[in-house]
Amino acid sequence: MKARRVNTSSRTHSISCHLKTSKPLLLENYMLAIFVTINIQEEYLEQFIQSSLGDAEGSVTAEPNCFRFDINQDEELATRFYLYEVYEDEAAFQHHLTTPHFLRWKTQVEPWFVGELEIIRMKTNFPSDAGWRAQKPTLTNY
Repeated sequence: MKARRVNTSSRTHSISCHLKTSKPLLLENYMLAIFVTINIQEEYLEQFIQSSLGDAEGSVTAEPNCFRFDINQDEELATRFYLYEVYEDEAAFQHHLTTPHFLRWKTQVEPWFVGELEIIRMKTNFPSDAGWRAQKPTLTNY
């Protein structure tokens, strides 16, 4: 599985945000968020979706330190998918890469990739770590 690191230093942001709150936001701890862009061969779309659902379900049910696993499909380019995953830390992400559901997914879908994956690593700012943990029990209500 080839991955390339995206240079985020050249990105520009033009979003202005004004927060009004009586309490300061505490940003002491950060979870690790991963955003992956995957392009798939058109003839494998349905198989890719089914295989990815298995990986996502396995991640949120069998990995106590996986707090989010979203699979999204581009509306304009149906062969492009975006994964958004949140892990407690680097160790939890590295553990994910060794799980049976991930290894099964990788073996099945890797031949269907078009080009390299785009992987962006981020630290979460909101929700707080406590917020992510509070949401964990509801992840299996899909």
